[in-house]
Amino acid sequence: MCVVGARPNFMKMAPILRALAAHQPPLAALLVHTGQHYDQGMSHQLFEDLGLPRPDLNLEVGSGSHAVQTAEVMRRFEPALDAHQPACVLVVGDVNSTLACTLVAVKKGVPVVHVEAGLRSYDRKMPEEINRVLTDQVADRLYTTERSALDNLLREGIAPERVCFAGNVMIDSLVDNRPHARPIADTLRAHGIDPALIAQPQGYGVVTLHRPSNVDDAETLRGLLGVLGEVAAQLPLVFALHPRTRNNIERFGLGGLIDPQRMALLPPQGYLEMLGLLRDATLVLTDSGGLQEETTALGVPCLTLRENTERPITAEQGTNTLVGRDAQAIRNGVAEILRGDGKRGRVPELWDGHAADRIAADLWQWLGAGAP
Repeated sequence: MCVVGARPNFMKMAPILRALAAHQPPLAALLVHTGQHYDQGMSHQLFEDLGLPRPDLNLEVGSGSHAVQTAEVMRRFEPALDAHQPACVLVVGDVNSTLACTLVAVKKGVPVVHVEAGLRSYDRKMPEEINRVLTDQVADRLYTTERSALDNLLREGIAPERVCFAGNVMIDSLVDNRPHARPIADTLRAHGIDPALIAQPQGYGVVTLHRPSNVDDAETLRGLLGVLGEVAAQLPLVFALHPRTRNNIERFGLGGLIDPQRMALLPPQGYLEMLGLLRDATLVLTDSGGLQEETTALGVPCLTLRENTERPITAEQGTNTLVGRDAQAIRNGVAEILRGDGKRGRVPELWDGHAADRIAADLWQWLGAGAP
């Protein structure tokens, strides 16, 4: 039983489902969508873009506080688990649905498989960090994306025989879909924006912001929009606006900080649209974990507007630089990239488009050996 709940899960689950079906013999899978991602239009588009099958079950949980959402996923997932009696429950990433379904399964004695295990920011103020730590503690099989994740798990008392280094399934999706990425000019035209905005010798930058620590406080958001305005004066920016961010810009009266002649505002984008934006960008400014990985795989310099990252390999080997919310650090990072001195890095080990195949092969052996 494979569980998805929110946008980041879809990119990870699509290659896993294909690999399970292609394995010889095939591993039968049932796809459960908790409905934590409550924008049904965007959810449908992501499924289409990624070639994900229609979910076998949709729990339609919707939005709510962390407590309400987690509890509701648990309440609705339990009867589904009882009805289907799967050999294991496979969860990905660090969203509320991942932890909620893990708790239900482990209390029912059903083995749990966690894909993307062992990532740590060591920032317990991040809800995702709590979800990651707790899921890993009780999961039976843990697949990691980078070797440092094993060290994190060992420090937390997790036996090494429970862990398998498989690589990054997010990059499987990127490799599969890169040839189908939508050209940025088409994306801009679809939203009534003249592509001439980005027809600059230095190209363009991409911005995403969604973390509460960046967008829920008026002064923090004001400071970030201010420095982004300075960047846009040098390099046109395409800003894919998360609903939370858009609402807070309006609520705090900060719209005047955005120059539409230098910054294109877009609604949340589909996977192929976002991949097209990233693929051809000069630089990316983001607080997204997934974009840190995707820019590293694409060789695009990334400035992460956070003080920490649970994906350190993107900074150690890849194209990522942590700049936090420090305006001068952001200015310096942009200047370095525009001089041609930004990180190009290298693609990390096993980020090769075949992580899901390794997971399917190991899962077959693990289940066949009588998984707990």
